[in-house]
Amino acid sequence: MPNPKRRHSKTRGRKRRTHYKATPAAKAECPNCHSMKLPHRVCPNCGYYNGRVIRVPKAS
Repeated sequence: MPNPKRRHSKTRGRKRRTHYKATPAAKAECPNCHSMKLPHRVCPNCGYYNGRVIRVPKAS
């Protein structure tokens, strides 16, 4: 396995990493209250998941 002869500079490593970007979290519409929520999670607005009440939201 070949090893590097010389150390790569910080600039060279950072140039390589410019394409490693975080993607924004996906959003899905809640079928019950139509607010945006994270997919495969309980809706923070109404507390429903998969057509069932999982948790009762706090009264504001």
